[in-house]
Amino acid sequence: MHSLPAQPIYRVSEITAEVRSLLEGEFQGVLVEGEISNWTVSNAGHIYFALKDARAQLKCVCFRGKARQLRQRFEDGNQVLVRGSLGVYELRGEYSLYAESIEPRGIGALQIAFERLKARLEAEGLFDEARKKPLPVLPRTIGIVTSPTGAAIHDILRTLNRSRQPIPALLFPAKVQGEGAAEEIAAGIHTLNGIPGVDLIIVGRGGGSMEDLWAFNQEPVARAISVSRVPVISAVGHQVDFTISDFVADIRAATPTGAAELVAATREELATRLGHCRDRLQRTLQLRLSQLRNRVLELSTARAFESARGRIRSQRQWLDEMGFRLNGWPRNTLGARREYWRLTAERLERFNLHDLVTRRRIALNLFAERAASQVRFTLQALQARLSAQTGTLRSLSPDAVLNRGYSICRDTDGTILRDAARLQRGDPFSVTLSKGNIAARAERIETSRDFGKTTEQSDP
Repeated sequence: MHSLPAQPIYRVSEITAEVRSLLEGEFQGVLVEGEISNWTVSNAGHIYFALKDARAQLKCVCFRGKARQLRQRFEDGNQVLVRGSLGVYELRGEYSLYAESIEPRGIGALQIAFERLKARLEAEGLFDEARKKPLPVLPRTIGIVTSPTGAAIHDILRTLNRSRQPIPALLFPAKVQGEGAAEEIAAGIHTLNGIPGVDLIIVGRGGGSMEDLWAFNQEPVARAISVSRVPVISAVGHQVDFTISDFVADIRAATPTGAAELVAATREELATRLGHCRDRLQRTLQLRLSQLRNRVLELSTARAFESARGRIRSQRQWLDEMGFRLNGWPRNTLGARREYWRLTAERLERFNLHDLVTRRRIALNLFAERAASQVRFTLQALQARLSAQTGTLRSLSPDAVLNRGYSICRDTDGTILRDAARLQRGDPFSVTLSKGNIAARAERIETSRDFGKTTEQSDP
């Protein structure tokens, strides 16, 4: 009798590990097409979803690091192409596709992301012409956000330096493509806004593919341009390239060189206009001076001019005469003033201020004594009146009446009894004395009616 060959016996973890090894070895970098289902984002930022078609479904996981690199948002029902590797989650014995990238099928992913962001920002009003700021005519300093090693910065500086009056420029070096480029560009715009003297900002780079220009199609750059207090020129790529920053910026230049030419042309145009104005003003002044010179010559030869000379001579004589009169006036006036002050001094000497103060002090003391006597008399009268009224109040006080032997009767509600007819035989009532209270009950009731006739209420 032959015995069967012994088969290996696996533990659950061992067989799962074998399966995992086979899957991960065979299915690396696979592309899987399907429809998204059950799209869920965890608190940690990981994305869980399933790909399905008409016959099956496959669980997928996109961890946070890869999820951050997705260029657009997805939702249930989207048809996508997922690149990733198969693996096994040993705790549950489930295999999943660990996604490294997710692309929509049909239109390119970048184009879809571009159109979605453009539509959203346009709906918010970031592209409205009403919010565009005019460029300054004579910027003191131009801020530039671009790569310090790219061709764009050299083109801009070369163009600015060609003008008759070179314009100072301040460079904020930033990455213009790749991961983190959008954040550096936005940081540059915010930083230049906080530097005094920067009146204009140029944001841009040279041309390239849509992937190369993608940093200027991201929301951080668009938001930074929209809140900039300084006007922004977007100069990205070539003539045919359009980015989100072009729509948000105050001015779009086709190229970085075009942006610099736009700024330099404004200054050159102003200088030309100032030169024309200077020439016109100079010609106008020369003509006006010539006209005035001729007019002066005409007046100097006119007969009226000779008449004016005669009037001037007469006025000079009149002024001389008035001067002679004034020379004698101060002496007479000063003598009168001196006599006035001498008489005033004599009067002051006769006036004895000490006697006046003494008389006023005596009068004031007499007045004070009279006032004090009047106050004392008034207080005594008020005290006597108060004592009399206090005695009257005490005699009328209920406590005083009770002290004389009277009492107060109240029914069960606490109401004072003034008429015996309000009680029936057997009704309880209370009696308040000067010292203490008595609880009582009516045994016999006598009422006074009809002016003194007395009736007695007896038992029924």
